[in-house]
Amino acid sequence: MCYLAMDCWCRIKLRNLPSSPYLHSGTKYELPYFQSVVPTKLFAGFQANGRVYASKSSAKRLRKAKEQQKIVNPQLTEGPPDEPNGAPDKKPSPVNPINNLESSALITIASRSSVLQACTVTSSLIAFGGVIIRQGSHLASSQGWPIVDCSSEISFNFEMWHLQLVAGLVILISSSRFLLLRTWSDFAESSEASNQQVLTSLQPLDYAFVAFLPGISEELFFRGALLPLLGTNFISATAVAALFGILHLGNGRKFSFAIWATFVGLAYGYSTILSSSLIVPMASHAINNLIGGVIWRVSQPNNQNKEV
Repeated sequence: MCYLAMDCWCRIKLRNLPSSPYLHSGTKYELPYFQSVVPTKLFAGFQANGRVYASKSSAKRLRKAKEQQKIVNPQLTEGPPDEPNGAPDKKPSPVNPINNLESSALITIASRSSVLQACTVTSSLIAFGGVIIRQGSHLASSQGWPIVDCSSEISFNFEMWHLQLVAGLVILISSSRFLLLRTWSDFAESSEASNQQVLTSLQPLDYAFVAFLPGISEELFFRGALLPLLGTNFISATAVAALFGILHLGNGRKFSFAIWATFVGLAYGYSTILSSSLIVPMASHAINNLIGGVIWRVSQPNNQNKEV
């Protein structure tokens, strides 16, 4: 602004000079003399050069200031172009401890081979326990001991009307499970945790294996051995169902899942008492497992199996 005002002031003075080459004081001043002394182009050029000089001097002062800061504090390093004062970059924000807890609480997904092996070994042990109890009670009863013969109380006989009982159990348990998944969030979380652990890494044909093998072995032990050993009545069925529900706790499954398993065990136990046959609870249990697994697989966003 100061250079522009000086240029205007000189232009006004040159316009007010008299046309005669002589002034009133008698001193002769030629016009080229004034132009050589106060040329307007000189001030215009001075304006441009002054700005360049100012920018250069400011840059020099900035560099000198940085050098002085380095001398005072040698640990201060130059920052990026948008931080001329050499401020260091900001450190990344620390990880939220809540996210750490959530990541550590993630469900561990077993591999396909591990699931199939665990299912085979566990089901074999449970079935072996059921066979031992049934055969042991049969031998003890035949020897005159006051022990109920489990194999005679609950047999493997099958009649046509048992199909209706199996169909009723499948509809009751599958529909109840579907409604609970929509209305009981705690049960839905437990059921999802259980399905992810067992079913995520399996192939489609594996679903039948993990559905029928546990269904047969568990019913052989709980409804084919423990139930007749305690007595074929509603109280014994409730006690066995409670034990069946408690054993379904853990591995991400909450108390709500144990309540559900107790209800399912009670339904299977009551059907066993009505039919006096192990085929009814075995078939119902296996079919319900298969239906639940297939529905979970179809409802997943991507049906690609993951192996960890």
